[in-house]
Order: sequence, then C-alpha cells, then structure tokens
Amino acid sequence: MPQPDTGTPPPADEPGGQRGVSRPHRLSARGDGDQAVPREPGRGHRRGRTSTPTRPATVAGRRRRAGLLAGRRPTLTTRPDGDPELDGADDPPDGPDRRRIALAALVAAAAISAATLVAGLLTWIPGRTDETGTARPLTAAEADRVAALRVTNLRDVRAGVRVTVGAGTARTELVGWVDWARPLVYLDVGGPGAGGDRGLVQATASALLVRPDPGALPTPARPPLVPPADRWRMRSPAGGHGLGAVRDLLIGLGADRVDPPAEGRWLRGDRAGGVPVDVLQAPLAPLGDPRPALWVDADARLHRLTGRLADSTPVTVDLTRADRATVHPVDALGGRAGQPRAPTDDEAARLAALPARLRALRGAPVAVDAPLAPSANLRATGTVNWASPSAYLAVSEEGSGRRTLRWVRPGRVAEVPRSSDGPATPPAPVPAALLAAPAGPPGDDLDRLLDAALRAARRAPAGDAVRVREDRLGGRTTVDVFEVPGGRRWWLDRGGLPHRLELRTGPGVWIRLDLTAGRAAGSGGSAASTAR
Repeated sequence: MPQPDTGTPPPADEPGGQRGVSRPHRLSARGDGDQAVPREPGRGHRRGRTSTPTRPATVAGRRRRAGLLAGRRPTLTTRPDGDPELDGADDPPDGPDRRRIALAALVAAAAISAATLVAGLLTWIPGRTDETGTARPLTAAEADRVAALRVTNLRDVRAGVRVTVGAGTARTELVGWVDWARPLVYLDVGGPGAGGDRGLVQATASALLVRPDPGALPTPARPPLVPPADRWRMRSPAGGHGLGAVRDLLIGLGADRVDPPAEGRWLRGDRAGGVPVDVLQAPLAPLGDPRPALWVDADARLHRLTGRLADSTPVTVDLTRADRATVHPVDALGGRAGQPRAPTDDEAARLAALPARLRALRGAPVAVDAPLAPSANLRATGTVNWASPSAYLAVSEEGSGRRTLRWVRPGRVAEVPRSSDGPATPPAPVPAALLAAPAGPPGDDLDRLLDAALRAARRAPAGDAVRVREDRLGGRTTVDVFEVPGGRRWWLDRGGLPHRLELRTGPGVWIRLDLTAGRAAGSGGSAASTAR
C-alpha cells in the first residue's frame, strides 16, 4: 500500500535525491530558498525559486504526480487496439486549444515548404547542382583559386596527363606529359577510336607532329622519355576537334595571367590522387564548354577536368601533379632547350671562321629532312658545292609519291620531275632537261634552306649569336649548337667543322640539312655548276 508523502527529501544515495532529477511522487525541499508550492489538480506542482528558472512539466508527468499524491496509480486511457495513450481523456481543459494551435502551425509550415519548392524548381538550371543538391555559388576564395589555376600550372612547369576523348567504341585515349613553360605536349595515342592517329604525338602552340604506328598496342602507355628521331610528320591541326583540340586544351591550361571567372558553382568536396579537392564548375579559357567541372585543391592546382570540346565531344583530363618528367622535343621542334648563353671568345671565333671553312671543304654530300606540310614531308639527298656555289638533289614527297630533281644556286632554283622508280640519289651526269629548265626564286622552305647553306660560304653570320646547347651526333661527335639571326642554327664540332644547318619555318618547325663533312661533293654537283 502506498505511503503518504511527508515532504521529506530522499536520501542522497537514491536516484530521486540527486539534484536536477525529479521523482513524480515527491516534493523537492532545498536549503537554498526553494519552497514547496501547493499542487494544482491535473498539473502536478510548481516550485517557487529565487535563483533558478522554473522547469516546465509535461502533461503526462502532471497526471502521474497528481495520482501518486492522491495515493493511487494514474489512470491511463487506452486506444481500441489496447495501446496505452498518455494524453487521453483527462487532458487539462486547454489541451484541445493547444492541439488546434499545433495543427495550424503544421499547416503553415507545409504551405511555406511547398512555396519554397516551387520557387526552387522555377529557378533551377541544368548542370548547376550535383546529385546531392548541394551546389552553391562560388565563394570569393574559390573564385580566386579558379582565377589562379592557369598561373599555378605555368609555375609548376609540367605534369603527367591522361586524356579521354569521346566514349565507347569512339573513345580515344592519350597518355604522356604537358610542359607549360616551353610549351610542349608529348603523348602516346591509343584507344578504340584512335584510327590513323595511333602512335606518338609532339606538339607546340604552332605545330603538331605525329609518328603513326598502326601496330601499336590498343591501350596507350607513357611514351619513351627520349623520343624516336625518325618518321615524324607534320599534321595540320584541325580546329575544334581531334589532336589539334587536345593540344590547344592542354597547352591553354598554362598562362601568365589571372582569369577571374564571370560566374561559377561549388558542386561538392572530393579527393583526387589522395588530395582533398573542391569540385567547381566555372568557365575556363581554353575550353569551349562554358561550364566544365574542375577538381581544384587548396593551392589552386588542377587535378581533373571534365567538359566538352568545341565540337561537343566529351573530354576528361586527369593531371598527375607529381609526374614532372623532363620532356625532350624532337629535332623538328627545336630539340632540347639546353641553357642558352652568349658564345665564348673561342666559340665566336669558330663562327667567324665558318665561311672560310666551307670554301676549303669545296663540297659535301647532304641529306635533307623537311616536314613542311601534311602532304609535303620532303626527303632529299644530293651534294652541295661551295666553290661554285650550287646544290643538286633528288627530292621525294612522302604521301603523294611525287619525285623531282632540284638544282639550286643563290637566288635561283630549277626543278624537273623524275621517274617514281628511279634511285633515291640524283643521277650523274645532270640530265639535260634540268640544265635547260627555267630557274626562279626560291619557292618553299627547302629552297630557302639550300639557299642559306650556299650563302654561308660568302660571309660570317651577322648579329648576335646564341650558343643554345651542347649536343651529340650519332652518339659520337660532340657539337655546339649556335643560333644566328634569321632563324638558322649551325651545328659545329670543336674543330669548327659544320655537321648540320637548321632553318626555322613559319609554323615553328625546324627543317635540317645534314652535312657529311670531310667528303668531297659528287660529280653531279660539279657537273651542274660547270654547266651553269
């Protein structure tokens, strides 16, 4: 039988004796000014406190305390299914009003939520949110990182790169490096959609060279650090798609200026290569897509990019920031950069003695490698005679199969066609048809290269020369590469003997004339010079 409540505080070791934990069948008696307050029916009791705010009591709690004070258990109403209901028929008189107020609040909240949802749908733009719906405008700090992205790439110099263009069976994959400082791209091209592009690619901002390899593995791998020296051909970069578009995109990711984005969105946080990044959506200068997705870390370094090229082909670029291998351009793109400097006195003396050295040689066999255009990759063999001066060569045009004989004197060039089944070397004596052919001014870069070689025997290079680098020919001969005004480079050994002359063309490609120094010119060159 329940005992009457005497108002005595419970012992400290009982749960009800702990301050702040109430037991429904006892009154609190405190020594710090708390006073017992008479109970109200159905509402439990209230405390009058001098220092602590009143703690609200629940309706169910008031009923339980009232029942216990009356010496009986509180009455619980039950639902038809037998479950007890704590807020049943003995609710206080203001219960229904309170439920009506709560119901009105719920209706108002539902109306506000519906209006917000409709407004959001009306202002939603495709691509401006991710799958979690967390997209938001860029903060000022995030916009600054996008603005500095290309400058950061240029400062980092280079990075490993993997590019995927297209999808499915039309997919082309490219693996290699981009050097933003030079700038230069070096890639191995593969994938099911590579087609005739399968092989190696090297490209600068103005020229694109390919080395086709139809038998290469379908899946590309990192290209060799030292590229092969042969079989490189020029490719006309088609605007907006293909290798030209990939070249423009990769090189365009480096710049010396900051580009503040006009607008942008933060999509989500992510990780790239173990590095925390933000996935941002903002315009990027070299990409035709106005809203590519950019994976950018806290230091404004780009790790990934997805978007579309100018022809709407999807493209994904993954950058490996730690893969900073030094890229060696092929000779047609200028070769290794070296450390250019002014010539020493000894080197300047070798350049000044070049005309006399050429005249003393009288002549030499030559070979020409001139990637002039996609349909005019020229190869030529023949002789140069500085005593005449004149040059006589057999020229073949790869791709078209066109073959000619060319005879050159300073400022004049004569040319005649020749049989496609003839030898690669020019015949001797010089055909009468070539001797009788009309001569005109140099017509292409090959003519200008031969003209520069002949004129070099007249006078030393004028203007300031630059010693570009030290190099080796055939793995044996050490040479110094000197660049002189007019876009020409002479390869001279330490004794001053010339081994190569290069000429820079309009597209930024270097075509070369290799000299077999120390050997006399053949009878064809001498005969041609005598006839004229």
